[in-house]
Amino acid sequence: MCDTCGCGDPTVIPVEIRESLLARNDHQAQHNREHLEEAGVLAVNLMGSPGSGKTALLEALAKLSTGRRIQAVSGDLATTRDSDRLTAAGIPCRAITTGTACHLDADMVHHALHHMEWRECEWFFIENVGNLVCPAIYDLGQAANIVALSVTEGEDKPLKYPVMFQHTDLVVLTKVDLLPHLDFDLAALEDALARVVPEPRMLRVSAQTGEGIEAFAEWLAKRAQ
Repeated sequence: MCDTCGCGDPTVIPVEIRESLLARNDHQAQHNREHLEEAGVLAVNLMGSPGSGKTALLEALAKLSTGRRIQAVSGDLATTRDSDRLTAAGIPCRAITTGTACHLDADMVHHALHHMEWRECEWFFIENVGNLVCPAIYDLGQAANIVALSVTEGEDKPLKYPVMFQHTDLVVLTKVDLLPHLDFDLAALEDALARVVPEPRMLRVSAQTGEGIEAFAEWLAKRAQ
C-alpha cells in the first residue's frame, strides 16, 4: 500500500478523501483520453507483477513491429532501467519515478505527455508500476487494459487478485517457453480466469522465442481500428 492514496484502505486514507482523489484522477484521465483519441493514438495500460515480463513483451513487439510508431512511459519507484531498455529497443520512452507510490495516476501520465511527441505515434504504452493491486483502480486515459501474467507466477493469480483481472481487456501469458520446465496447469489458469472474467481473452507469448508476439500485434491493430 502506498501512502499517497491508501489504495482502497480506509484506515490509511479516509473514504471521503479517497473518493475525492479518485474523482480528480478520473477528471484528468478523461482529459488524457480525449487528446489521445483525437490524435488517433491507441493508449494501453500495461499492468502486471514485478518480473511478469512487461518490458520484455514491449521489446519483442518493437522488434517485430518495425513499421509501427510506438512510444511508452514506464513507471517504477526508483530507477529508469525499464525505460532505458525500451529506448534501447527503439521505443521512445519517458521514465516516471513514483517514489513511494505503487501505481501511476492520470496526472503523472499527463505530465509525461507534455514532454513527449506522442501525437506522432500509433500505439502508446503506459507500463505501470509492478503491482497486481493498486493500478487496477486508477484510470489513466487508456483505451485498453492489458495484464501480463508470467507462467512462473502460478495459475491462481486471477482468483487472488480479481479486481485486476476484472478490469482487463487482454491477459498476456508470458514466458511460455518455460512451460516444459514448470509444473504449470494451463487449464487451471483458464478456469480461474473464467471465474473472474465472463469472457476472458488470453494470448500465450514468449519474448525469447517470439511465440505469440505477432498475434499480440494483430490484437493491438484491431483494437486501434
